[in-house]
Amino acid sequence: MRHRVSGRKLGRPTGQRKALLRNLATELLKHERICTTLAKAKEARRFSERLITLGKKDTLHAKRLAAKHISDKAVHKKLFNEVAPRFVDRPGGYTRIFKLGPRKGDGAAMALIELVERAPKEKPKKKSKK
Repeated sequence: MRHRVSGRKLGRPTGQRKALLRNLATELLKHERICTTLAKAKEARRFSERLITLGKKDTLHAKRLAAKHISDKAVHKKLFNEVAPRFVDRPGGYTRIFKLGPRKGDGAAMALIELVERAPKEKPKKKSKK
């Protein structure tokens, strides 16, 4: 019986699965958009939305809890200084998932997961030729 057991195993032992989710969440916060399989994207959504909720609290305890899951200091700083303040008024649903179709090699369902309110891209300035 699997009463109240949630989450996907993703074909991995517990340690590898936790490491995978940490890496997916770190890359999502770093790049604000990643492409992965649909099952991994759905699990990464759960994991990263919890981290963003911690970032909204902005307390020392929240920072230490987030640091437990984010190994990159630059991404940790970005979570609390840039990403979380964008979502202060939003009660949840910080990410969206787009289905991309099957992967060419093995037919796995692919998906694009991104933050809902992404930072605007800066356009490169064109140099005038004189």
